[in-house]
Amino acid sequence: VRVVESGGGLVQPGGSLRLSCAASGSLFRIYDMAWYRQAPGKEREVVADLCGSESVNYDDSVKGRFTCSKDNTKNTMYLQMDSLKPDDTAVYFCKATHYGIYYWGTGTQVTVSS
Repeated sequence: VRVVESGGGLVQPGGSLRLSCAASGSLFRIYDMAWYRQAPGKEREVVADLCGSESVNYDDSVKGRFTCSKDNTKNTMYLQMDSLKPDDTAVYFCKATHYGIYYWGTGTQVTVSS
């Protein structure tokens, strides 16, 4: 399984970005999909888990601002990020889980700065 993130960039505080994660494989619909991020000098942390399911979980720091979704027809997961803050600056990673095996992308940089 190969996963590739895209959509990162530089945005001003209060702005929005939409990240995409394209995954290979014909069984995308049963992959557990998640978004993580890693800020400089910090550990990687989960942003949203079980995207596209009724059990989706968001980190408290992004609740109400970020929304993840999953389009099984396009083998793609999205992360809509609104009301961005400087603390959201990080490399954002996509993780696919299939039969207990994790597959990571290489990440996309998001920088929130004026």
